[in-house]
Amino acid sequence: MLIKWISGLFGEQHGPKAIAVPAAGVALPAAAPERAPSRALDTSFYRWLAQADARTPAPGTDTVMLDELDRLASAPGAGAHLVPRVPAIVPKLLRSLRDENMSGADLTHILSQDVVLVAEVIRAANSPYYRPANPIKTIESAVMLLGQNGMRMIVARVAFRPVISSQAGSLARQAAPRVWRHAEKCALAASLLAPRMGAHPFEAYLAGLMNNVGLIVALRLFDQLYPDPVLPKSDAFHEALAGRARTLSARIAASWDFPDTVTAAIALCGQPGAPALARTLAQAERLASLRLLVDAGQLQAAGPTVLAGLDEAMLACFDKLSIEED
Repeated sequence: MLIKWISGLFGEQHGPKAIAVPAAGVALPAAAPERAPSRALDTSFYRWLAQADARTPAPGTDTVMLDELDRLASAPGAGAHLVPRVPAIVPKLLRSLRDENMSGADLTHILSQDVVLVAEVIRAANSPYYRPANPIKTIESAVMLLGQNGMRMIVARVAFRPVISSQAGSLARQAAPRVWRHAEKCALAASLLAPRMGAHPFEAYLAGLMNNVGLIVALRLFDQLYPDPVLPKSDAFHEALAGRARTLSARIAASWDFPDTVTAAIALCGQPGAPALARTLAQAERLASLRLLVDAGQLQAAGPTVLAGLDEAMLACFDKLSIEED
């Protein structure tokens, strides 16, 4: 599994974790007043993510679902067993990328061991996001174009796609494509915003990818609880689910030995006084949700309040998210 694989990029971790992830079911600090618009956006995004279902769940469904989520979050691994493993080549490549002395030839050799990864890298290099002057046809050319940071992000994306996209069960399978698109855009936005926030771009990218894993785990759990599950539609349930999903994401990140900064960013995203990476993630999460809702016709970008509060850098990032990475 992903344990110790991505963490290899950051060196060995010594001693106990310095960051305390909120316990399951424990309320996070009250959100600041400026979080109200974000909560409204979160609710709109959740409703779009869940898609329309005219059925009404049985009484007490919300309580059962949330109680089971609390139980899962308190268990060892916090639901990590409910998401797939990643290809064996990925950890080797991720570990190698932390070596600043690695040459392009060394990197090409490792990549060439996995034809799927080769195809993924070449496809990404030819995407509108990178805009190569000439078509990229070889892995050597792709590595030269993308560089170390670009390669890190592509490999991380390859690692996470099956974690989120390969799902069984009606709820998780239905939501997975939209959750994955949000994860990609959140990760990209976080990496773009990180420098001005004083955060590490690749750590921000990882936090963006990891941010929705807890939601997928929650949906898979609901699929196991009920033969044909129906999600409760109240705003209270939406908000409670979002909070518990975030806790799951943070706990799974910790169990996978992610850097403390990434784990804390997920756990503290949107909270007053949060560290730079958490603030970066909160902005990226908002931009990713806005981008997807606007693109889906759920919101109008020209509306008077949709993009209110976005500064010039965030607006530029919002525009860039309209370009597919691959």
